[in-house]
Amino acid sequence: RHGYAIMQFIDEITHGRLMLGAGTLYGALTTLQKKGWIVPCKKTGERKKEYEITALGKEVAEKELLRLRELSHIADRIMGGEHHG
Repeated sequence: RHGYAIMQFIDEITHGRLMLGAGTLYGALTTLQKKGWIVPCKKTGERKKEYEITALGKEVAEKELLRLRELSHIADRIMGGEHHG
């Protein structure tokens, strides 16, 4: 996806709860590229830059998803969703 499409996707998928400004998004894209988590796709003849996730980026995202699931599980326990003795 290109930058503007990413902003639209985030707005849509979060039902407007999260809206990225252009500066925030492009700063994040630069950081993700420097870390090797995304790479620009080959030019399609348009001015818009499109990006794709790398194998390393997928690995990092999967680890982060596991971390967030664990935090959610802990929050459930704290709120009384589970009791362990």
